[in-house]
Parts: sequence; structure tokens; C-alpha cells
Amino acid sequence: MSTIKSSATRLVGRVATAIDHRVPWYRLPTFPGILMLIAMRARLRQENLHDTGPISDVVPEIPETVGDRHLTARTVTGHYNSLEEPMMGSVGCRFGRNVPIESTWPETDSHLMSPNPRVVSRKLLTREVFQPATTLNVLAAAWLQFEVHDWFSHPKPDWETCHHVNLSQGDDWHENPMRLPRSLPEPSWSDSTKTPTTWVTEDSHWWDGSQIYGSTHGMAEALRAHEDGKLILDADGLPPKELDASLDVTGTAGNFWVGLGLLHSLFMKEHNAICDMLRRNHAGWGDDQLYDKARLINAALMAKIHTVEWTPGIIAHPTTVRGMRTAWYGLVGEKARRKYGRIGSGELLSGIPGSKKKLFGVPYSLTEEFGAVYRMHPLLPDDYTFRSVTDDALLADHTFQELNLTHARERAGEYGMANSLYSFGIAHPGAITLHNYPRFLQRLERPDGTILDLGALDVLRIRERGVARYNDFRRNLHMRPVASFEELTPNPAWQAELREVYDNDLENVDLMIGLYAEQPPPGFGFSDTAFRVFALMAPRRLNSDRFLTDDYRPEVYTAEGLQWIDDSTMTSVLLRHHPTLEPALRNVGNAFAPWQRVRA
Repeated sequence: MSTIKSSATRLVGRVATAIDHRVPWYRLPTFPGILMLIAMRARLRQENLHDTGPISDVVPEIPETVGDRHLTARTVTGHYNSLEEPMMGSVGCRFGRNVPIESTWPETDSHLMSPNPRVVSRKLLTREVFQPATTLNVLAAAWLQFEVHDWFSHPKPDWETCHHVNLSQGDDWHENPMRLPRSLPEPSWSDSTKTPTTWVTEDSHWWDGSQIYGSTHGMAEALRAHEDGKLILDADGLPPKELDASLDVTGTAGNFWVGLGLLHSLFMKEHNAICDMLRRNHAGWGDDQLYDKARLINAALMAKIHTVEWTPGIIAHPTTVRGMRTAWYGLVGEKARRKYGRIGSGELLSGIPGSKKKLFGVPYSLTEEFGAVYRMHPLLPDDYTFRSVTDDALLADHTFQELNLTHARERAGEYGMANSLYSFGIAHPGAITLHNYPRFLQRLERPDGTILDLGALDVLRIRERGVARYNDFRRNLHMRPVASFEELTPNPAWQAELREVYDNDLENVDLMIGLYAEQPPPGFGFSDTAFRVFALMAPRRLNSDRFLTDDYRPEVYTAEGLQWIDDSTMTSVLLRHHPTLEPALRNVGNAFAPWQRVRA
């Protein structure tokens, strides 16, 4: 029976693909469009989920458990999310792939430099005039980085000892040739393995809020107050200042800035508010039990906000807006699910949360392809204006460099969280397109003193990790490759620049460049090509997590915990902790859309 079902699913998926090649899903009415996306996603689930090898080869030991706490709580490292495969998705596990592993060989050294990533960055990415994304606010840009820090983190190479790529160029870079560090392969890989390189994560693959709770036991403990389950916040609303000296600024921690600080502060406060709610309902609970339940609830709330608010905000086509809400609430919709509860154990009618866990025949992991299409740095502006939430008065103008790790606490003290959130809420991020890459990222001066062109590094990382170039990437996702530069982009100036940089070779166009050049569907902030990976991988993050499927139930979360998730939105979280934002958020349907300017 399963073979018949699999064959039927594959046939339906191929028929949907054939139709999509003639009439793209986004040109269909909403309901037929959703059916098309469901059929295409089914094919992607069958053909585009690939394991990169036994987990035990990378992480040989399963950490010991103390009692049965791991049965109903997330662990710091992501172990025991799957009780059958305790290491699945944990810190140190390999990234998976969305193409067969034999198709993921890194590019050869000669092709790795074709064309020079620095040339690609300078000629195709450089922001000449800021191009705003007028349907979003800057909080949406900060949110993406906040969430990515929960999902993707490759081990950092040591600048002095790692292998470098030398990029000879004729510009005014401070060194010639420019050096960019190579990625570190997973520990057991070597040239003699006769298999493509794989990479591992320094965070868990699960949607578990690790960006605020930590991915190591030391960091997790340092963030805890060890009283009433709560986290520690300084008077300025940021994580404890004492931790600053212990942060490794050469890694992800070095990317901290005011935008991330606002969201770290907000959801650490939300954790503590959840602890207060739980303590009122469960007076006998201890510190660990309150902490564990609050983390479960907070992480699920962040997943809900990303699914039903952030994503529909950035891909605001009627079909995808309905589709993302269906992923969380099912076809019956939010009102019916909240009134009557779940209908059956499947995801179609009542949504993924609380449905049966599904792995789709492949151990769960995030993928290199998923990480590649999440390179959306153009969302970040170079310049920021701070205003008062009370009367919209101008407080200050700053460049990004004045908001980074070394200045985040200073800015938080100067303007306060409410004014900063308001300032981000009324400002636009950048459009994800060519010639809109932040200037400060093309000469990124990191806290450890290294200087990078992150645009060139983005191009290099995708090439060296064996992710296909643009047209091959589309073929891998069962899309029709573009036949000309004119089909890739309607912009004549960009067509000429792409021809020049890629020597008139359409097949050589980099994935990221193609994604930025491509004309998006109506209402979309990014390309349809990138969306195909999201359509596959975004619901998989929910489907494969037992805490969002089998164990998304009152016995694990508490009834009031599930009610908290149901009742909360990004707007309600903002107003719970910063009620002075109410005039700016009044009548704003999505907190990631532009807020209202307050009046004096």
C-alpha cells in the first residue's frame, strides 16, 4: 500500500511540476495555487531530502541523562529531541542536503574563483542607492538574523591558522591579495574519504530558541537567575554584562548589534513573564521545572510568530499567506481550531502543531541549501534614525558601525528599548536585490580586528560547500532553468552587468546573484527559486520536532502554556513589555509591517 501511495504522490508531484512550468503557482487563484504547492512540496519531500551520513560518525557519544527531565524538556545541545535517535539534530551533527550527496562536491579551485568573488561583490552587490522594502520594517530584518542564529552556525575557522582563498584584485583593499578563510569540514572528513565534504553545526538543528538560551551548558547556566526559572537581564534590558568578556567575538557573538539586542531582550522578558504565569498556576514547582516549561512555550511562540507573521509579511502573496496559516492552524482555520481543538492527528485539517511527527524517511537536519537561500543581508540598512515613541522627535542618526557589538549597550542606555523598537518599527529594511548589499558589510570590521568583504565571502561559502549555481539549483528543484539573461531579470542594466561579470555564461551565474536578480512573485520579498526550498524545509522544522508535534499537548506544555501560545502575537509580546508602543501599533495588522508614526 505504501508503495502505491508513494507512486501516486510522485505522479501527482510531476504533473504539478509540468503545470508549474507553463503556469506558475502564483498566477493561479488561491485554492488551486495551494493545491499546486502541496503537490510540489510532496515531490520535494520524496526527492530532495538527503542524509549526509551516520550521526554517530560525527558525535560518537550520547550525553548521559539525569532522571527523566529530557522526556518533557528541551536539552541545551538538542539531544533527546528524538527519543529513538537521541543525537538527531543535536549540536555537532552534519547539515543535510536537498540534492543527492554525490552532487555536492565543492567546486574545484579553478572554478571556485570563476569569476572572482570580490569582483562579483563590487560589480553586482554594491549598494549605490538604498532600495527600501516598503512593505516591511527594520524589525523584520533584525528578526531574520535573530532566528538564523538559532538555526545555522558553522564552526568558525581560526584566521591565522586556517586555509585561505587569495583574491587578487585591483581595488583599494587594505591587503593584496585579499584573503578569505575557508570553511572547516566536519572532523572525520579527509581528502582520502572519496566522498564530498560535509559540515557540522555549532547550534542544534531544532527550533529551540538556542539564540537566547545558549548552545553550551556554561552559557545556559550563566544566563539563568536560578530563581523561579528566570533569565538574568541587566538594568539596560540586555543579557548580563558579565558575559561580555567570555563571548567569542570571532564567531557568531561578534555579529551582535542593537537590532539583535532588542529581540534578545524582548524574548528574555517574555520567558520571565511566562515563568510568572506558570508560578501562579503551579505554586509548588521548582526552578528547573519553571525554566523548562517556559523555554518550551517561548520557543514554540517564536516558531508561531515566524510561521504566521514574519513569513506572510515577507511573502505577502494571498496563496502563501493562506498556506502559512494553514501550516499552523490547518484548513479549519484558527477560530475553529481554538474553539473545537484538533480534528484528527494529521496536519491538513488542524495544522502541524500537535500532529504526528514525520521525518519523511530521512533523519532530520537543516541543509546547506536552506542556509544558502537564507543569505538575505540586503535587508539591513547602512544608516539608522532613532526617534522618540512619545512624540516622534529626532533623537539621533547612526551608521551600523555605531550600533554593533562594541556600542550596543551604549545605544541601549541612550535611547531605551521602547524608543529603539519604535525607531525600527517605522523604518524600512532594504529590498533583497542586486546593488543593495550593505556597504558596511563589504568592509566589515569585526570586534577581533579582522576585516571582511562579507558579500565576497557569501559567494565563496556557497561555492565551496557544493551548493549548485543558479540554473543547476533550479533544475535540482524541478524548476525550468532560465534560458537567457533577459529571462533572468527584466532590468537591461543588470543584464549587461551579468553578461560582463560572467563572461556571457548563464550557467556560471552564482546562486545568490541569480536569487537577487530574479523577478519575485507578486507580494514576495525574495525569489520564487528560494521559496521552493522554504516550501520544503520550513514546515519540516515543525513536522520533525516532537515538541511541536507528538508532545505539543497539555501534559507537556501545560494547558495554560498552550493557551499562552494561542493568545500571543508579536504585537501582544511587544505591548506586554513595552506598553508605550500602543499608539504606533494601533491598527497595524502585522508587527513586521511599517508602524504608524506617533504625533506630538
